[in-house]
Amino acid sequence: MKNKFMLLAVLALGVGLISGCGSKNENNAASSPSDSASPSASAASPSASPAAQEIKELKISFVPSKDPEQIITATEPLKDLLKNQLATEGYNVDKVSIDVGTTYEAVGEALSAGTTDIGLIPGGTYVLYDDGADVILTATRAGLSNDSEDPALWNKNKPTEPTEQQATYYRGLIIAGPSAKGQELGAKINNGEELTWDDLNSANWAVMSSSSSSGYIYPTLWLQEKYQKGISDLKNVFTSDSYGSSFARLAAGQADVLVVYADGRRDYVEKWNTDFGRTASIWDETNVIGVTDGIYNDTISVSKKSKLMTDEFKKALQDAFMAIAQTEEGKQVIAVYSHEGYQPAQSSDYDAERQAQEFLKSLKQ
Repeated sequence: MKNKFMLLAVLALGVGLISGCGSKNENNAASSPSDSASPSASAASPSASPAAQEIKELKISFVPSKDPEQIITATEPLKDLLKNQLATEGYNVDKVSIDVGTTYEAVGEALSAGTTDIGLIPGGTYVLYDDGADVILTATRAGLSNDSEDPALWNKNKPTEPTEQQATYYRGLIIAGPSAKGQELGAKINNGEELTWDDLNSANWAVMSSSSSSGYIYPTLWLQEKYQKGISDLKNVFTSDSYGSSFARLAAGQADVLVVYADGRRDYVEKWNTDFGRTASIWDETNVIGVTDGIYNDTISVSKKSKLMTDEFKKALQDAFMAIAQTEEGKQVIAVYSHEGYQPAQSSDYDAERQAQEFLKSLKQ
């Protein structure tokens, strides 16, 4: 009986070896001609890298939060940085085009229409145009030495300085300038007095377009909370095409008050004395008279209409922008918007912004 089992085991092993050899030889016979005839066969093997995808043109639009020429000059290096980084992600981009929209809304409309592929836009603009745009990244920026809701503390602790801590939100400030009315408003705050609606309504205001978070939306919410009024209720309002224009008006005394992101004055320290012609420091001649709630940071959003925007390419763009932000050259580029880095974002991050927009709509009804 033992010998029978041994004989059966030997026969089974022999059949297995014959079968295995036959299979191996058949596979070799089938593959050998193509392997030797075409070097491309190795590129098709599972271990080879897939061919890079070709993109003829990638269009990027920026909002005019600063002088358009300044933005164009500062972001010129982004073209090659992005092309090189996307190449490591498997995308060969022939051309990167950069433009600055005439207004915040113009960039939102371009994303919705698919005439631009990528927009660097505030949360307020994204929410207004999220039917046609997808948010892929939120900017991070340096936290500031001031973050109080009390405007007098911002004035007591001037100048505002960056900290090492990265923040995903910022505040909007209502700032009074060197005009007689501006100094009057600042003095009241610094003396611990409350401003009245008449105080504010008698001033000339410089604001941004209605989809700007720190330049319109959140200051309106601040006015609503304090006075049950909005920017549209103010008697004297200018709509500026950039924050630079607002600061120029403030310096010239054409505006008594402006609304701006919390570190806005840091961006205009030199221009205050050069381009705007003031002799004293911007910190000495301006005072915070109001502080808004926190505003979730700017976005990098992409067009839903763009044929380029597959899930894979959006992930490649996320990785590319985050990598660029870690390089010295990249840091200089994104500093034009006070960005210091990026992190992945999702639509729900901006739900508070949506609530703010809905509230603004209800005020107009």
